[in-house]
Amino acid sequence: MTRKNKENSTGFRTSIGGQALMEGILMRGPQKQSIVCRTADGGFSEKVEPLRFIKDQYPNLGWPLIRGVAIFLSSMVNGVRALSWSVEQLPEDQQEEPSKFDKWLYEKLGERAEKVIVGIAVFLGICLSVFLFVVLPTLLAGLCSGFVRTPLVRNLFEGLLRIVIFLLYLWGCCHMKDVKRMFAYHGAEHKTIFCYEHGCPLTVENVRQESRFHPRCGTSFLFVVIILSILVFSLVSINLTMWDNVFVRVGLRLLLLPVVVALSYELNRWIGRHDDMLIARALAAPGKWLQHLTTNEPDDSMIECAIRALELVIPDVKGEDAW
Repeated sequence: MTRKNKENSTGFRTSIGGQALMEGILMRGPQKQSIVCRTADGGFSEKVEPLRFIKDQYPNLGWPLIRGVAIFLSSMVNGVRALSWSVEQLPEDQQEEPSKFDKWLYEKLGERAEKVIVGIAVFLGICLSVFLFVVLPTLLAGLCSGFVRTPLVRNLFEGLLRIVIFLLYLWGCCHMKDVKRMFAYHGAEHKTIFCYEHGCPLTVENVRQESRFHPRCGTSFLFVVIILSILVFSLVSINLTMWDNVFVRVGLRLLLLPVVVALSYELNRWIGRHDDMLIARALAAPGKWLQHLTTNEPDDSMIECAIRALELVIPDVKGEDAW
């Protein structure tokens, strides 16, 4: 099968997904997840864990329109834990000294300190994202109330600000040295999954030929969240009698945010399952375009890392990981 035919073929869609780390990659399969990081001597540092799904403990959290928020929060916690572990694998001269707060937590809580630190990191990450992409655009749009008077137009203007801030944020990240390397590992992850889905042997040569722009990517999910937030906030704002109160607008957006995340997850899931349809490809196109910012072409050592991480989570029974 030629490369052109592979790219046009629907092929096999895997549920395996990944995340770029510091000099490594997290791969998450149907039963277990792996973390593979490059070591200073050119080898690998590996960690494989069985998966515990939150829906198994709380079945209600697996329902449609509810699972999106639960999976999003679970993924954030899991991602921060994996990122923290990858940082620990770096050479000592590249690691930062633990802060006084971290040392104090370990003295007081021992092994439980790691969970607390991860929880704080997730909380601060969510707060920063909410401020940048929800609160800040609303406040900035409120400053322009003298020019933009109707609720619908003001909300569309606010949505435009949200998109601009998001793009500027990604642009700033992709110009940071460490993040640029992480985005190259992101590209290696996408290429490796594509190669696996096309049924080709997982070799560096085969993986290198694949596209780094994958329709089932977290970047696409974030962009869908922003677009749906514009639509949802606009619909709710049409009949809002206290529209001129900026605090009411901020409060409504915070209340509606779980709804937007839930809808975005379901839409992204549908797009991933139907990427052979024209409408799904059209909906996925903006997210794939954003991957020009969030992925870079990897070198061979990064591809080897991604291959190893994927091999560790491929199920023994063929097809168990079907999307």
